[in-house]
Amino acid sequence: MKSKFQSRVRLLFLFVATAALILVANLYVIQISKGEIYKEKAERQYVSPSESVFDRGNINFSSKDGTIISAATLKSGFILAVNPKKLKNPQDAYRRLSAIMPIDEAKFLAKSSKKDDSHEEIEKRISDDKAEKISSLQIAGVELSRENWRIYPGGKMAANTLGFVGYNGNSISGRYGLERYYEDILKRSGDSAYVNFFAEIFSNINKVVSQGDRREGDIDTAIDPVLQSFFENELASTTDKWHSKLTLGLIMNPMNGEIYSIAVNPTFDPNAYGSEPDVKIFINPVAENLYEMGSIIKPLTMAAGLDSGAVTADTTYNDKGFLTLNKSTISNYDHKGNGIINMQEVLNKSVNTGAAFVVSKMGKENFAK
Repeated sequence: MKSKFQSRVRLLFLFVATAALILVANLYVIQISKGEIYKEKAERQYVSPSESVFDRGNINFSSKDGTIISAATLKSGFILAVNPKKLKNPQDAYRRLSAIMPIDEAKFLAKSSKKDDSHEEIEKRISDDKAEKISSLQIAGVELSRENWRIYPGGKMAANTLGFVGYNGNSISGRYGLERYYEDILKRSGDSAYVNFFAEIFSNINKVVSQGDRREGDIDTAIDPVLQSFFENELASTTDKWHSKLTLGLIMNPMNGEIYSIAVNPTFDPNAYGSEPDVKIFINPVAENLYEMGSIIKPLTMAAGLDSGAVTADTTYNDKGFLTLNKSTISNYDHKGNGIINMQEVLNKSVNTGAAFVVSKMGKENFAK
């Protein structure tokens, strides 16, 4: 009986030992003999290197009916890179990749020859469709990593108000306009880029279908895109008519301060701001420049004249187009006279000599009060 029990124990031990040897042998094959092969297969499934994916809140317009329309948002794609240490046949890799998308052969081969580097970027902003085709090639040493970048769907629309994002040292942040002013609200921390390629493709489905959802870090403005487009076209026509160096304007709700449009001409396209030779075009002169008050003071001047009793709405004077005061000549903007006009017409036509007439009727002491 005892002998049978010992035989069974020995048999069980032999079975366990054999299984352990087989397992160790397989581990040796996987990790040592074919380690590089399996490592490359694993690396072909994952993006690299590990770095943060750019994330940022949206800036939105608001239409008259309350519809939220994107003014600044993110677009997603992939970066194509090579690991020269693992790319065995650069010429063949180029041939297969260039069949999917245009690639500069000289640049590809030059970067692929840097055997001391483990990561060389080839192309950026690759669509999901092309990235999936590249991934299906399973070329060892060819890598894909997810990237996001800022886009402005309206192009030049409200560009001086929106601003844009750009590099500030090694980080990306708002450089002008609302992008800079609300940087602390808009910025978001990125996620790790180590994600399975196909998992990454499907994880973006939620981002697409829930695009309209409100997220923390978004900015909604009162700017109406329809009104903004109309206003910008009007300013462009004004610039062409008067050959002005700078034309700008603002449309505001005087009851609550909401700004429905800020337009500047000339302006720029924030999607291609790098092509602008002069950085001065990036500022919002409506908010940032200093101006003489000019004609916006005329209603205040007229109100003071009416309040003091110096003039009434029916008061008239002969506008000759110019007026000389203390050896200085004040002219209308078009250097033309309007003849006999009343105070309402002075405001309607923004007549410079009319405002000066009101001040002269008040007297400088009363006007100063």
